[in-house]
Parts: sequence; structure tokens; C-alpha cells
Amino acid sequence: MSNQGTTDHGAAGPWDDRDGRDTAGRLLRAATGSGAGLIAEAASLVQGWAVLTDPIAGAVYSSPAAAAADGVHAASAPQEHPYSVQLPAAGAVLVLTPAPATPAEHTGRVAATTAALLEVRGQRAAELRGEQMRLHTTLLRLLLAGHAGAVVDALGGSAYSHVTVYRLTGDDAPAAHLVLWRAVRPTLAPHADACTLLGRLDGELVVAEVHRGADDGRILRLVSRVCERHGMLAGMAGPLPLAEMSTAYGDAAAARHSATSAHRIVPADAIGAPRLAPLLPVAPYARWAASVLRPLDPAQQHLLLVWLRTGSKPRAAAALGLSAGTVRARIRQLARLLGADLGDATVRAHLLLALRAPAPAGVGEGKGEGGAEGEGGQRSGVAPGASTTGTASAAPASLGTLASGSGGAPVPGSPDRLDALPGGLLDTGAVRAWAGGLVDGLEPHLRIALTCWLRHHARTAPAAAELHVHRTTLTTWIGRCADHLAQNLADATVRAELHLALRITRSGPDDPAALPRRGGRTYRRL
Repeated sequence: MSNQGTTDHGAAGPWDDRDGRDTAGRLLRAATGSGAGLIAEAASLVQGWAVLTDPIAGAVYSSPAAAAADGVHAASAPQEHPYSVQLPAAGAVLVLTPAPATPAEHTGRVAATTAALLEVRGQRAAELRGEQMRLHTTLLRLLLAGHAGAVVDALGGSAYSHVTVYRLTGDDAPAAHLVLWRAVRPTLAPHADACTLLGRLDGELVVAEVHRGADDGRILRLVSRVCERHGMLAGMAGPLPLAEMSTAYGDAAAARHSATSAHRIVPADAIGAPRLAPLLPVAPYARWAASVLRPLDPAQQHLLLVWLRTGSKPRAAAALGLSAGTVRARIRQLARLLGADLGDATVRAHLLLALRAPAPAGVGEGKGEGGAEGEGGQRSGVAPGASTTGTASAAPASLGTLASGSGGAPVPGSPDRLDALPGGLLDTGAVRAWAGGLVDGLEPHLRIALTCWLRHHARTAPAAAELHVHRTTLTTWIGRCADHLAQNLADATVRAELHLALRITRSGPDDPAALPRRGGRTYRRL
């Protein structure tokens, strides 16, 4: 919000010029300078206050600054401000409140002239908007290509060091782009504390706030309002160093896949419930993660993390800006490097846990896990879950029999694997209490159905076929599970956590053969 002080023009008042030429001339001269100057001059002419308010951004200009809140309220509830004049102006609302002695005719003339000049300024800005938008899009692509230094030089701010990224999708993306552009009023002026870049890349609306490491939350508030108004879904990542723009870009897309109509903007560090990881002993947890991830470099770890967060290869491809075929090929290659079956639900959940582990203290060779810590330990919150078991198809006898060793250390000569966790990680009372609190109370048939559905990676058709129930029946049961657990089952990381919690708390067979029935496909409650 910009503001300037009013000017004292004497007690006689500016309305002595009956023809209004002096009034119009003063407003015109102010309009050639800035929008803030025009609003300040209008307030001076009516010897009161003036505010230009936007439905998304709030007070754009206010004179004096203390009148901003009153102007926003007057625009939203004009019946409560009968002495104010409200006029639409350049997609916003101009609010003028004159002094009691100011004639109504003069106030109307000032308001009409000011609104017309704001429209002229808006039209001029619209003529330049296309070129400015193309420039912003080009700068965004340069950031994604790794040319952070060139972008900082173009912005004229050598102190810029961090970026916060938002990725928005929705049917109303073009309108949301224009509204957000007007609300943010992006500028490439040098030496500013922050610079906001807005552009549409591959049908998405991308917002990148480049700053010096301190995000004041203004852009977040504006993006949130735009999402509510236009029905958009958004993911947010950062602040991260400028050099990690591509990482933030992928993380924001992964977070967006967890957004719903109830929570339209999701930060990347909010994906997955932060419940299990704090319960795990840090040293053995970090050593196991470093061991299993040793064959991977940070870029490969990030690809796996985005894939596991989004829950599908096509979504991961869209988040990373790659083709779906490329992502599939790379995941096959990474599966061979890890020596693991990445089609197994338990292996995937263990891998997500490893990718989000903290770096082991005092370990120098952990080059791979350093990337994992950057991806999850510091930016993506905590692991969505861990397991006590082997693969999903194996029926574990107990937590102890699945351990590679005891006390968190693997048995000498036995390499750490993704299909089994070391002993001492999950066979604790705290972990069992966490898992029980998460999934206890499910009816037996719902527990069996949910376990099968999660094992099939949330695909209803194959799970229903294995359970020998109709797909509609299974969909109804899964909905009841979501209501009972109060969890968003559309979130891939939440599903991974639930899968592991179900295995930790299993006391009997959760396989489809144990589903109670009464002939054919007819289901019978216990």
C-alpha cells in the first residue's frame, strides 16, 4: 500500500473555482506522477481521506495511511458509510470521504475525475502488461534453467538470495492471473526488498517471490485469496536458495496434489503428517537411510521424492517438467540401483521414510543423504511413516523377526535394504502407540478393505477384484475409512503412513480371504 500526505490548501477550500478547471488540472498533474500521488491529491481536494481498494489486495493507495482500514470497510459495506462516495475505478473501488464543509457537487466532481484518470492509468498499464508478462515468463524459465545469477542481475538486486514458489491450477487460471497481477502490482525496480515474478507455464500459473531470505507472507495472503475467489488449487515451496529453484518448482507441484477445496493452498513442508519421524531414534534412523540411499545422487533422490509425494508417475512428470516416459525410465533405473521392488507399497513407504531422514551426525561420506535431508528433513516436514515389516506380500511374524539386527545396527555382512528396517527403530511403545492411535477403531471389514486398497496404491478396480466385492461397495468403504480416520486419503504420503500403521498394529490376518461373507459376494458383518 502506498500513501502520501495531504496538502493544506487553506480554509477557503478548493471548490471556489466553480468551473472545476483548477480541480481537474491538479488531478491531471498528480496522475502523471503516480497512482499514490493522484489519491493524495483527491484527498486534499475534498479535505478528507481517499482510498483505492482492491477486492484481493485490500488498500492499494491510501491518503492518509490511517484511512486504509476505513476505506476497505466502506467499499465492502457502503451502507454503513453514507457520507462516503464509492466509484469503480480500474478494477478496484475508489472511496472518498470529504470534510463536512465540502459541497457534495465538488466531492462528486473530484471523485468522477479521479476515477476517470485511474481508468486511463489502468488502460496504459494494460497496454504494457502483455510485454511485461512475457518478460516475467522469460525470467521464470531462466530461473528454472539454473541461470539465477543472470536473473538477479536483470532484477538489479545483488542481495537477492532466496525464492518462494507457488504453482496454481484451475479452470479460471487466465482470470486469476490478471487478478493476481493487478493485486501484486509486480515491478522489476532495482534494489527492492523483494521482487515477484508471475507467469503461465504449461497451463499453470506460477508465482516466484525472489527476496533476501525473509518472506513477509504478503504474496501468500494474496495467492490464498485468489485461490478462494477463483477456485484454484495451489502448492507452495520455500523459501529456498535461488540455486534450488527447480527443486522448489517440483516441490510446489507435489504439494499442490494434496490441495483440496477445503485447503486450497498447501505448503510443501505440510505434506504428510509429522507424527512418526520424531518418535524414531535419530542415529540408527539416519544411518539406515544413508546406507540404502548411498547409490543415489541428490537429483535422483529428488525425483523419487516428488514421485512418492504425488503418487503417480504422470503427476511427477508434470511436476518435474519431464515426459511421463522419461520418469518411468528413470524410476526403473533407480529401482535397479536400489535393488528394490518399487512396485511394493511397503518398499515405497520405507523409501519415502529414508528420503526424509536427517543426515547422520559426523558422517562425511553421506553425499546421497545430504540431498535427502534438503528435500525432506528441512523442507518437507517429517516422514509420513515407517514400517516394521517386509514386503506387502509377506506375512510378518513379529517386529523382531524382520529386523536386520538389534539396537539399530545391521548384522555384519547384511546390507541395509528397503524391504526391512533395522531393529530398534519401530519396535517401541511410542511407535506402537502412534500407530494404534491412528488406525485403531476401524471395523474388521474396513481394515481389511483399506489394507488391500493401499497395497494396490489406491486403485479401486484391482483391490475390489481381489476382495471380490463391487467397486461401488469398496468406494463406499474407503469413504467411511476416511471419515473415521479424519485423513485425506487422496494424499499419497498420508496413504503411505496409514499403510505402515496398519502393518504395525496388525494382530491377525488382514488379507482378503479373511473378509467375512455369506455366500458369493455378499458381505456379512462380524
